[in-house]
Amino acid sequence: MTQDASFHHSDAQRKAAEQIAWIEKCGADAILITCTNYIALLEEANLNCSIPILKIDEPYFEALCRQPRPPIMLFTNPATVECTVKRFTDYAKAKGSEMQPDVRVLEGVFPLIMQGKKEEYQQEVCAFLHNLVQEDPEKIVSVAQLSMAEAAQQFERQTLIPIIHPLGTLQAYIADEWKLSKRIEK
Repeated sequence: MTQDASFHHSDAQRKAAEQIAWIEKCGADAILITCTNYIALLEEANLNCSIPILKIDEPYFEALCRQPRPPIMLFTNPATVECTVKRFTDYAKAKGSEMQPDVRVLEGVFPLIMQGKKEEYQQEVCAFLHNLVQEDPEKIVSVAQLSMAEAAQQFERQTLIPIIHPLGTLQAYIADEWKLSKRIEK
């Protein structure tokens, strides 16, 4: 949509719905969607899917909404900020919260991951996280992109300071759901 002016929003919605239908026909048990922009397209497309569709950002948003004060929401990809923040504020509002995140973007860092420079990318993210917590150790810090999760985990191991990230919240959500489904089966 951003590269081709002739490719309209409705075309993207139709294409996303077609991809989900194709995945469903392949016999998958569930579909995990990791792109917030793609999630937004699917919600607008009114899908009729018989298998669960897990949206990586919803457990992340839930964790942020449970915080006592607005979190920092850190990004490296500026193209994902607007959609993610809108989805978060809509999600929070649906939960009865008017929470507004403190959005920060690490300018010029995202191209590193796109160029395959994963170590440099992680170093930049970790360095920024160190600076953030040194400013104010009481801040609630999160990284909003899946590409940042590994750096957040590395930072947590080094400092023992928790960073909320989509992979960790998804893992907790799935573990809780699995425990619940196992109890129901018994």
